[in-house]
Amino acid sequence: MNKNLFDLTGKIALVTGASRGIGESIARLLAAYGAEVIVSSRKIDGCEAVAKSIRDDGGKAHALACHVGELAQIESTFAHIQAQFGRLDILVNNAAANPFFGHILDTDLAAYEKTVDVNVRGYFFMSIAAGKMMKQQGGGVILNTASVNGLSPGDMQGIYSITKAAVISMTKAFAKECGSLNIRCNALLPGLTDTKFASALTSNENILKKALKIIPLGRVADPDEMAGTVLYLVSDASSYTTGTTVVVDGGMMA
Repeated sequence: MNKNLFDLTGKIALVTGASRGIGESIARLLAAYGAEVIVSSRKIDGCEAVAKSIRDDGGKAHALACHVGELAQIESTFAHIQAQFGRLDILVNNAAANPFFGHILDTDLAAYEKTVDVNVRGYFFMSIAAGKMMKQQGGGVILNTASVNGLSPGDMQGIYSITKAAVISMTKAFAKECGSLNIRCNALLPGLTDTKFASALTSNENILKKALKIIPLGRVADPDEMAGTVLYLVSDASSYTTGTTVVVDGGMMA
């Protein structure tokens, strides 16, 4: 048995939504454990900044812009990966959209479509594209960033919560149908984390105070505190783990 079950040397990993927040932390940690990381997000400048920083620290990283809400961009991304690397060992579906914060009855079509297109359709077709590559090469790992909101809908976050529940179901569906292909699929369910994405919650004193009362650890998570769970789920340390969801929420769901 390999003594270092977390070693990712020789692995090619694609991390979406990696220009900041949880995605950036994941990309940095996977690179630190030997993976050659493709840092992806909608805008190339942010991706390149993170990739350069990883390279400056001695890791291997590349920048690749991709809006996962656009199917043509997904196709282009995987064509590029096939041409440049010839394989993909790890896909981390982390990019997400949450454009609407308000009462569910006030959700308009534009907010609904953007949230579903990125969080559900994007994850689904990214996973299909990655899964087809992994099937050809004999296996791989898909990791989806869902949310505790997928288990218990967040206040004023209706459509976002609904899409994250779909990601949890999607994770299990891919795990069931792709296990025989040696493709594992699991999900990370973060709790309240200090990111720009969650700023509508963390910057609102009343909401934050209410949230902290139901978090046993009594604080908001740092993005780096999510990356370790992802490292476990994409490495050989979790070689018999698929179709599972890991909640990292400071005890909130307890």
